[in-house]
Amino acid sequence: MNQQVQIKNNKVAILGGGESGVGAAMLAKKQGLEPFVSDFGSIKSQYKKMLDEMNVQWEEKSHDTNQLLCCAEVIKSPGIPNEASVVKLLKEAGLPIVSEIEFAYRYCTAKLIAITGSNGKTTTAHLLHHMLKKAGLNVGLAGNVGKSFAASLVEHDFDHYVLEVSSFQLDNIEKFRAEIAILLNISEDHLDRYNNNMEHYANAKMRIAENSQSNDFFIYCEDNEVLRSALKRKPVKAHHLPFSLQKQLPEGAYIDQDQLIIQILNNQFTMSIHELALQGKHNLYNSMASGIAGRILDLRKEIIRESLSDFQNIEHRLEHVATIHGIDFINDSKATNVNSTWYALESLTKPTVWIVGGVDKGNDYSELNELIQDKVKAIICLGKDNKKIINSFKDSIQVIEEAASADEAVKIAYEIAQKGDAVLLSPACASFDLFENYEDRGHQFKRAVRAL
Repeated sequence: MNQQVQIKNNKVAILGGGESGVGAAMLAKKQGLEPFVSDFGSIKSQYKKMLDEMNVQWEEKSHDTNQLLCCAEVIKSPGIPNEASVVKLLKEAGLPIVSEIEFAYRYCTAKLIAITGSNGKTTTAHLLHHMLKKAGLNVGLAGNVGKSFAASLVEHDFDHYVLEVSSFQLDNIEKFRAEIAILLNISEDHLDRYNNNMEHYANAKMRIAENSQSNDFFIYCEDNEVLRSALKRKPVKAHHLPFSLQKQLPEGAYIDQDQLIIQILNNQFTMSIHELALQGKHNLYNSMASGIAGRILDLRKEIIRESLSDFQNIEHRLEHVATIHGIDFINDSKATNVNSTWYALESLTKPTVWIVGGVDKGNDYSELNELIQDKVKAIICLGKDNKKIINSFKDSIQVIEEAASADEAVKIAYEIAQKGDAVLLSPACASFDLFENYEDRGHQFKRAVRAL
């Protein structure tokens, strides 16, 4: 246990009744605390059942502030902004407010590898987990992917954790610390949660290493200008191990004549980039970050090489769905920001019908202009409000259609595309206007493709 915390009255408030909130309730119960789960929205039936089975009191569609104010501490789910009225009320009342990963960290004895970034963190977390499992380590995968950190601690006893963490989860940490912290990149995303201020968002990402110590490791992208600027504002105590596609580095990882080179403590690992399972510029970064972490953990070079060459990518990330009459259908539903879509378009070599749209998070589409002109033959807007996308590309793309469902978008794309083309779902937006989440959007897209 990282620290013992005495909570008066044994009562903790948990805001949010989703995966994170229910995981926090499970851990609180295990530690002898009395959790009260409060959600201003609706709680899914599966989570209500879990809470009832644990005999945890819960409420939905409202907040009983009298009950909440009786608690000694508040554990806030990441989807709830700090500006929410209930959060402000509890903060003004002097209640400490922490994130679920901060709460879970108190009761964790495992070594942590934490990964964040605007793009690539899920792929990198899965890749690193694959590598550590192949090496025979007792390792869990949790956080912003799969089970919540708190729920995983209740159900398992791992020696190592690979944690994917978002800026929202990092917003309310105090002592959370990973022995290996990985920051893949920082680009425009979630600016609606950070007052449309890029510096505020970058500072939130940097929190992944704010509690690091000199014997910890900080792995980061040297090529990312926003990240480099943030590092000047927020110095990190840990040992720095950067990675780059643009220059050779004395320590860290870089590419030289199609060779991936990892250099740590005068010990070199090399591997041809053509052997990597994950191809494309963005995936080189993900493979370098994972390889560096593997070397820090002193995994055998053969294990790292095998892992980087036989890994199978996650669902909804540049996932090839089918080829129908010579047309490739690709599901990149997890691309919920412009930068992620940029990487997807950059990796394609065929004329592309691009399906884009959803809930805009303050997107600047101008950085896609060059790729759109080079690679995209038609755009299909899949969202309730498509004006911003249409206005951004109407001068460069002649064919722009609108669709109100995945079925409709796929049918229109199939009519437009020709043999040798690709149809790419890479929305650059959140999914909540028409879908439950990005997974639901990807599944509906795949069903529609298979129904053709």
